[in-house]
Amino acid sequence: MEIGSAANQEKAGVMSLGWSWIMGLPKKFQEKVVGVANKIKKLAKDDPRRITHSIKVGLALSLVSLFYYFRPLYDDFGDAAIWAVLTVVVVFEFSVGATLGKGINRGIATLCAGALGVGAHHLANLAGEDGEPILLGILVFILAAVSTYTRFFPGIKARYDYGMVIFILTFSLVTVSGYRIEKILVLAHQRLSTILIGGSTCVIVSIFVCPVWAGEDLHKLTALNMEKLADFLEGFGGEYFGQERDDGESFVKDDNKKMFHQAYKSVLNSKTAEESLANFARWEPCHGSFGFRHPWQQYLKIGGLTRQCAYQIEALNGCINSDIQAPTEFKKKIQEACTKMSMESGKALRDLAQGIRTMTVPTAAEIHIEISKAGEDDLKTTLKSAVLEDIDDLLDVIPVATVASLLVEIISCTEKIADAVNELARTVKFKTIDPTVTPEKPHLLHRGSVQPVCFTDSPEHHVCVTVLSEIGQGTTTLAGLFLERINSVPITPRENQEPLKGMRHDLEV
Repeated sequence: MEIGSAANQEKAGVMSLGWSWIMGLPKKFQEKVVGVANKIKKLAKDDPRRITHSIKVGLALSLVSLFYYFRPLYDDFGDAAIWAVLTVVVVFEFSVGATLGKGINRGIATLCAGALGVGAHHLANLAGEDGEPILLGILVFILAAVSTYTRFFPGIKARYDYGMVIFILTFSLVTVSGYRIEKILVLAHQRLSTILIGGSTCVIVSIFVCPVWAGEDLHKLTALNMEKLADFLEGFGGEYFGQERDDGESFVKDDNKKMFHQAYKSVLNSKTAEESLANFARWEPCHGSFGFRHPWQQYLKIGGLTRQCAYQIEALNGCINSDIQAPTEFKKKIQEACTKMSMESGKALRDLAQGIRTMTVPTAAEIHIEISKAGEDDLKTTLKSAVLEDIDDLLDVIPVATVASLLVEIISCTEKIADAVNELARTVKFKTIDPTVTPEKPHLLHRGSVQPVCFTDSPEHHVCVTVLSEIGQGTTTLAGLFLERINSVPITPRENQEPLKGMRHDLEV
């Protein structure tokens, strides 16, 4: 009885589990549908151009399908009309440059391979009925082997790899099928015509219907990568030294801010995307601010220097999370210099990124670089004096020395990036604007004489003198250092006071 009762209970438990699983199916199905819908929504929200691209592909396929739907068009091309549909499927890409590059590659490769295929067919006819297949096989072998080997050259691989594949395919099809088909010229003409029609449809739709320019994407990506590095450098002081805020509370490392400072990691793996965009951009016609023969190669140079700086930042981030830290007292000695170096380097990178975005000369970046170099000199002096004071415990100096050396390397990388951006600005002829006036924050400037004042020890009145520096090509950047060090000077005006000797009424920096 006990055995039978246990068996019944086990059977009831299995049935209960099965029934619960069946009853939970609708809920699981609903959760699955909601999850897929959220993924679709997120994908579209990340880049709305994906929706537009999908519609453009559907439009191009609908247009070339007319060759099958309308009898007059079908009678002219016959079954070869399917090549127009296949061309749209394989040629249409996300950006104009990628579509145009594939279209041109496919068109030229089809034309050349078709012409060589017809020539090979006529040449094989001279060998007679028995020698024709042998000669055709030899020609197919030679051209296929040579074309495949040519694809290994880096220059060919980067820009013409798809064309070489189509060349091998078309030549083989025309040569082999021509052996059984008498009207070889008609076959070659139909395939070439339908491929050109399909490719032209892709290019027209891609350019004139919500175009996506690879060059513009590369332009924005270059600026975005520098902004990500600037975000980390501007927040490094608070992360490493735990600076206090203005209200006296300690710096809090919340997860959102930490994730924000980790955005630079995407720069480390941006080489493939940049090279692809630069390759596609070379195919694109003039558009917007990007003219013919735009120096896309310079963007790759800037991207390489940006990644080099990102590697240094990756090592710097390791110092933040390291288990071995310098004593708090020792870190306070170098806090000001290190914070100045990282903050000014970040500001320089941000100004360079803004200059690329707006295609204007980044004049303010030179000031920040000079200030960071001044911070570097202060850091060297502080480290020397600190080492002499704490000579008994050199192990405490090692973590700080590592951070200092990395910051020095970052300043050097920032200076190289600035040189590369300035070279791009000279080549493309970026606009030069007044650095004291921006569209976001216009300022009213007063230019003219400064009335003389007399210096006294009385703190009754204060006058704040602000020196505005217009930094252009060929001018010094030492004004930035002067701007940093100038202070409010307590003065008292005197009535009927003559101007001080040696004081200039007009001050220009």
